[in-house]
Amino acid sequence: MNLDFQKYADGLVPAIIQDAESGNVLMLGFMNGDALAETEASGRVTFYSRSKQRLWTKGETSGNFLEVVSIKADCDNDTLLIRARPQGPVCHTGSATCFGDPDVQRSIGFLLQLERVIAERRSNPSEGSYVASLFAKGINRIAQKVGEEAVETVIAAKEPDVDAFKNEASDLLFHYLVLLHEKGVSLGEIAETLASRHKK
Repeated sequence: MNLDFQKYADGLVPAIIQDAESGNVLMLGFMNGDALAETEASGRVTFYSRSKQRLWTKGETSGNFLEVVSIKADCDNDTLLIRARPQGPVCHTGSATCFGDPDVQRSIGFLLQLERVIAERRSNPSEGSYVASLFAKGINRIAQKVGEEAVETVIAAKEPDVDAFKNEASDLLFHYLVLLHEKGVSLGEIAETLASRHKK
């Protein structure tokens, strides 16, 4: 990795920190060569603090370290993307992320993670895997299952038990994700289709 630290007047490059599991953007910090070297050596994200004028390891006071999973530079070699596993809240406010609603981001991140798990179960089927068994039965069974779960969700919606409705809606969404994968369509593509309609 040959980063261009001299591109910026202060010799610091932006480092975007991403949750390795959910994909959520956790925070943004800045690194010089020493901070990057310490991050690589320790396995914990270390920044250069402008205010303290020294290296600063995230979590050195709180214990909420960011354990490094991977480090990549962008195409211009002037920005870092670091995938990490947070060992506690990341933001100084106590939130899981410094950006947006952490509950919403966590939920969206889990859907993307679930999408990856479904793909993995199809690529590497194991005995007893429900997902693998669905794919083995083909598109007709998968589509039928989505229809069955949709009907059960509608029935539950007409009853006062909200928890029962949540469970049925979750089953529907899960099988819908399986159907999307069977058709070779990602959740992101569905979001793009919805967004294009919104612009019209």
